Amino acid sequence: MEILALWGLFAGLVLGTLIVDLLVFNKKPHVMLLPEASVWCGIWVSLAAAFGAAVFVLEGSAKGLEFITGYVIEWSLSVDNLFVFIVIFRYFAVPPAYLHRVLFYGIMGAVVLRGIFIAAGVGLLTYFHWTIYLFGAFLVFTGVKLLRAGEVEVEPQKNPVLRFFTRLMPIETTYDQQKFFVRRNGNLVGTALVPVLIVIETTDVMFAVDSVPAILAITQDPFIVYTSNIFAILGLRSLFFLLAGVMGMFRYLKVGLCFVLSFVGVKMLISDLYKVPITVSLGIVAGILAASIVASLVFPPADNPAEGQHADGSAVLPGGPEGPVAHGKDIEHRAA
Repeated sequence: MEILALWGLFAGLVLGTLIVDLLVFNKKPHVMLLPEASVWCGIWVSLAAAFGAAVFVLEGSAKGLEFITGYVIEWSLSVDNLFVFIVIFRYFAVPPAYLHRVLFYGIMGAVVLRGIFIAAGVGLLTYFHWTIYLFGAFLVFTGVKLLRAGEVEVEPQKNPVLRFFTRLMPIETTYDQQKFFVRRNGNLVGTALVPVLIVIETTDVMFAVDSVPAILAITQDPFIVYTSNIFAILGLRSLFFLLAGVMGMFRYLKVGLCFVLSFVGVKMLISDLYKVPITVSLGIVAGILAASIVASLVFPPADNPAEGQHADGSAVLPGGPEGPVAHGKDIEHRAA
């Protein structure tokens, strides 16, 4: 009964907040300023904290700590995803007023995709225990690879989903308010927001490949894995607007995330020999992230400072043009 009550609480909190968000506060397109972004960040973190408290009360301290650890890991990985989102929005030169709508539907798709990935991951670990070593090795490899990786590049012209979609439906090269589809001479066509959404969704698939195994190293309880994952990514939209202008300051965050991924990978690899206590895991993950943030603030980049905000308080996307199509190139050509 307790788990059913928690599922009901989770569904109520998430659906209720999303409905209020979309139909009340963001019914009309507008630029989300820092005060509004701060409020929504506080709302999502508070909801996650309240839900975590409910897990502590109804499921015990062990499950509660698993939820908190999973949330911290997923939240930190989501923050890293913001770097990629900034590059995507800059590439397509999405007007600031439309960013929230794209992120909303992009994250809604991620909610479904994460559920599929989590179900598959839990199933593999349940019926094929040896796959835990594959997940662990993959996370260590990913951590090392990210540590050596250079600047993020977005190449929509190589995106197979976008290439396929543009063969099925014509795509306009301009934005029509925040609409994804419009009628032109009786025919349904996609606006310039469609390629942006497709690239966001397919990029999240790559994110899920890293994040889902990472949280499975903490717990294999589908309920804890899914709820902590969803609470983390749902707060990503407001966090984007809060941090977009200062992301350049956190140059060591990626290094910290590389160590986090490597740690949880090693945790999986040695799980049959030694079970790392959840309190130790939480302490190590939190310590690594805190150290990377402190290092970023103490040693700020000299040649790539944060771009700051516009005078109205909205975030500046680093290097991002504000026209409807970046560099004047048309989207069909990019996707071809």
